[in-house]
Parts: sequence; structure tokens; C-alpha cells
Amino acid sequence: MTLFRFVPALAALFALTVMEASPASAQGPDLAAQVCEKAALAVSQFQARAGGRLDYSEQSLAAVEEMLAEASEYAKEMPAADVKALVELMGSYILEVGRRQHGGTYQWHEARSQPVLVVGPPKFSVAMMTFDKVRGRLSGNSADNIVFFYEGFSARAKTASPGTNALFV
Repeated sequence: MTLFRFVPALAALFALTVMEASPASAQGPDLAAQVCEKAALAVSQFQARAGGRLDYSEQSLAAVEEMLAEASEYAKEMPAADVKALVELMGSYILEVGRRQHGGTYQWHEARSQPVLVVGPPKFSVAMMTFDKVRGRLSGNSADNIVFFYEGFSARAKTASPGTNALFV
């Protein structure tokens, strides 16, 4: 079953998965719960298509890359709401991989209307936003490779020195 056939079947589910930022959920535990929920939903909906590889490991991002590359062939045909939901599900999964590997907290980036994972404060700050990267990959831009993007973030988070301030978008 291709992702394209799988995604339309989830249209009703996607309508319920749009991430909303409000003053109550813009920071802290509410936002973290939303990201975790979306990541878990991505696992439950795409685990079979990923061949059981969605385990929140860095290696599992190869499966995400494969699915997004496949979906990019059909994204122009998908309703905007389905694309948005897919961006949020896969983007949240990538964020949660980062949080599980490096720790950190979620904050809301108001200007881009998406969560950002921030690792290292107060000594350093290495942050990652994923929704724009997933959207770019869905548009067919192979330069928005998810594995390459995450490897850059992960390497920087592992080697950050005091005073480092980096944002991966």
C-alpha cells in the first residue's frame, strides 16, 4: 500500500489532528503533550508502511524520509488540510526523536506557528523546527532531506560549547 493510498483514508482523522497554539498551550507541558501525541499518532498510522521502523531512533528517520519522498509525488493532489496534518504528524515525530535523543523542551515559535525543540539551556541553545523542512520535502525538494537535516542538528547538539546559539530550520 502506498502512502498516497493510505493518506486519503486518514482524512477524517487528519481533520482532528491540527496543532493549535493558544496562550495555554504555547509553552510547557501542554505543548509537549501535543507534540508527543502527534508523534505517537504518526507511529500508529505509519508504522506498517515504515516496516516497523518507527522506534524514535535516529535510524528511523530514514523511513520518514522514504515516506515523505513517496508522498511528494502526490502532495499537489492532496487537500491542503491533509498536507498540513501530515506535516504536523511527521514534524512532531522528528521533534520527538530529537527530544528523546538529546533532551530539551518545546516552545512555540509564534512567527512560524510551529513548535521548536530547544536543547541545552542555559549553557547553550541548539534548537530545531521541523514543520517547514517536512513541508519542503513534501513539495519535492530533495535538498530538504530529513536524515541530513537531523544529522546536522544532532551533531551540533552533541558538540555544543557554552554560549552556542544555533537554530536548525
